[in-house]
Amino acid sequence: MEFDKTMNFRVERDNQVKTKEVLREVYEALVEKGYNPINQLVGYILSGDPTYITSHKDARNKIRTIERDELLEKLVKSYIGIE
Repeated sequence: MEFDKTMNFRVERDNQVKTKEVLREVYEALVEKGYNPINQLVGYILSGDPTYITSHKDARNKIRTIERDELLEKLVKSYIGIE
């Protein structure tokens, strides 16, 4: 085993893909249940109350795997185009 080689660790890209995937799945679950997904997601982000998110397709548990501050940061970056 060589200890003089530098390992490359990339978490941001994988994390970004995971966040986008989870957000899309939650969005789709909300649509399927007849909710306005944008209103429900904003309610969740502002309050932290997971009951804004349906439990349909395990959406509530999925959204809780993402920190709200991380989600906000990614949304802002995406909105202004600096992803």
